[in-house]
This record gives sequence, C-alpha cells and structure tokens, in this order.
Amino acid sequence: MSGERLLLLDSASLYFRAFYGVPDQRESPTEHPTNAVRGFIDMLATLINAHHPTELVACWDNDWRPQWRVDLIPSYKAHRVAGVSDAVPAGEEPDQEHPATGGLAEEVPDDLGPQVPLIVDALTAFGIARIGVDGYEADDVIGSLVARHKGRLPIDVVSGDRDMLQLVDDAAPVRVLYTGKGGVREPDIGTEAMLREKYAVAHGEGYLEMSILRGDTSDGLPGVKGIGDKTAAQLISEFGSLAAIRAAVDNGDARLKGARRTNLEAAADYLDVAPTVVRVAPDAPLPDTDLRLPTTVADTRLLSELASTYGLTSPINRLLSALGLG
Repeated sequence: MSGERLLLLDSASLYFRAFYGVPDQRESPTEHPTNAVRGFIDMLATLINAHHPTELVACWDNDWRPQWRVDLIPSYKAHRVAGVSDAVPAGEEPDQEHPATGGLAEEVPDDLGPQVPLIVDALTAFGIARIGVDGYEADDVIGSLVARHKGRLPIDVVSGDRDMLQLVDDAAPVRVLYTGKGGVREPDIGTEAMLREKYAVAHGEGYLEMSILRGDTSDGLPGVKGIGDKTAAQLISEFGSLAAIRAAVDNGDARLKGARRTNLEAAADYLDVAPTVVRVAPDAPLPDTDLRLPTTVADTRLLSELASTYGLTSPINRLLSALGLG
C-alpha cells in the first residue's frame, strides 16, 4: 500500500462550499455564473497537492432523498423539499451542507444550478472518475467504495458532513477530512483519536450510534428526546453499543431510570429504523470504474471550450499542474 491513496469526494458538499465561499466575479448578471466551478476545480488541485492520491472519485448524489429512507422515516430531509432559501454557507455548524443532486431534483440557488453541468463537464474532460448510483446519495457511494476498497489502500473521505465520521477506521485505514471550518486547506482530520477527543466515542461505529441517539434536525432525524452528544456518548461508553442500550431498556436495567428510560422507550419505533437510515449504504451497486488519476487529458477539446467560454483557464491550469499534466 506504500504510496497509494484513494480520495473520495462528497462532491455536492464541495461545490456548495465553493458557491458560497468564492466571490462572484461577473461584471453583469447576464453572464454565466462560474464561482462554484472555479472553486470546485481549485479545491481538487489543493486536495491533490496536499494528499497525493493515486486514485480519486467525485461521488455524486443521484438521489438526494432516497425513497427507501423516506419510507422508514418520513421526516427525512422533508424540510429541504421546499428549497434552500434559508441556506447558510456550507461548513457552518451544525451540519447544514446543503446537498444537491446531479439532476438538481432538490431546489438549489439560481446561480448554482447552471454550474453543476459545467462541473460534470470538467470532470469528464480531465478524465476524473465520477460515480453516482440511482436511488442512493453520494454518502452511500462513498460508503460502498470504502467497503469495497478498505484494506487495499489508505482512504481519505473529503466532506463537510459530519455523518461521514462513521467511516473512520484506523485499522483500514480510513480517515475523514472534515471541511466544516477549515475548508479543504485546513480540514479537521477525522481519526479515532479525534473521535475520542472531540466526541468521546472510540471509533466510527460509536460515532454512528451516538448520532442516531442525538438525532439531526438538519436531516429531519428526531433522535431520542433529552439526549444530545454528551449523553449519547456516555450511554454508548457505559453500555458498549446501541443494541446493548436497547437491551438494557427491555430488561429493566437499573442504570436506566426516570425520564431517560421513558424517552428511550418512547423512541423505540425510531430506534428500530434509524440505524438503516443513518448508516451509509455499504452495498450500493457501483459501476466498474477506473479510479486512477488520469495520466492524460481525456477530452482536450471540451477542456479548451470550458476554459475559453467560461474564463476557467486559471483553475484548469492549476488542476493540470496538480495532476502533472500541465
């Protein structure tokens, strides 16, 4: 595994961050917006220069709100269906990374929508792998790629979504480069040491179960009443797992009493289905795709058109340089 590394990108998280963080340089509103495209390409160059991956995948939301998740928890992302008029810049706490889809099934800001196809074209022109799977979110694509490739080479997941911390696994190894505050230049490096220090859980599975107990209003997940990060981590530490906590409730364990027991009992239906909803799918039907970084530009004509038509010469050159193609 020496020298090899797989970099998995939560693409929507990155291009939303670029949209809100990169200035709009248009001189007229009639010009085509490009700030998200420029920012996304620059982020790729920064990540490649910093982490030297040998393989890279831009993971895509073919379905930002899969029906199988909604069937289990109808409130899942329900508040996002109306749009993103109350959006805040990606990366602010709590998790509000504002995912978008390749087909833009979820409403996105007017000036971002037309840029997503340009990002797709840029990835195609460079020859960088892009994978989306119908019926699954980008998170699931990431989780399935991790399940398929962990142990073969080190994996870094780049995302502004803390849910991805469930994939942290020092033994594999799998890290999460969490861009919430520092962006791609100074991400928080999600390792088991970071999980212990920041969230008082020992591993990615512990983080997953903590997040199930606390819930997540940005995803429409109610959690268990009265249980936040700290209490959830304490319960997992004391009992060992979510399954053990639920068994303790069922068996009348004296350590669980009063309102805490009542609230856990009341949340039984939610806790039955939440693990399936919150856990990223490890088995999405991934296409066979060459994940290696390109050694030549895949479509020089398309890349030239993007540069000349949309004024993207500078970020394109930076990414070419990072790829060793400049």
